[in-house]
Amino acid sequence: MLNLVLFGPPGAGKGTQAKYLAETFNLTHLSTGDLLREQIAAGTELGMAAQELISKGNLVSDSIVIDIIESKLKGRRSTNGFIFDGFPRTVNQAMALDKLLSKHWSNVSVMLCLEVDKEELIKRILNRGNTSQRADDMDVATIENRINVYNEKTRPIINYYASQGKYHAVKGIGTIEEIADDLRKTVEDIYVKQPSK
Repeated sequence: MLNLVLFGPPGAGKGTQAKYLAETFNLTHLSTGDLLREQIAAGTELGMAAQELISKGNLVSDSIVIDIIESKLKGRRSTNGFIFDGFPRTVNQAMALDKLLSKHWSNVSVMLCLEVDKEELIKRILNRGNTSQRADDMDVATIENRINVYNEKTRPIINYYASQGKYHAVKGIGTIEEIADDLRKTVEDIYVKQPSK
């Protein structure tokens, strides 16, 4: 089973690239952002709690996200693997994901990190805000807080996966097609062309 963690700061293009990778390698795309927005749109208790945190640029609690991911893993037994988009976001979540996958006789195959500088991230998110009309995509202070939270709480995951030999940086600037091709080649060079693990 091929399990990819697609990693990077807000605005790096994870959602777009995750769809390409899912199609290329026939994987189930799990976006915690989409899953949480479904809960918010449905007005569930979980959704309201998540909305309060997200609107301030903060992370949703580990327990909430892990419960959602586990329910999705249990519901998708016939798949070639998963691509995790927006998860894990903390070292604790990364450790929890390893435990969840080991229960299903699997593991994280590759962690791909999209590298994009701060100025470009802010420009992209503000531009996205024109379409999404999401409040957290239209306020520079909130965007900067999201990037700071990423650097403080999420970026340390790099060390976690690097220690396992699974971390691979990919330049996140260029056309969508160029970045997608770099990601595909990285996965093929690291995993597909090697004997099954």
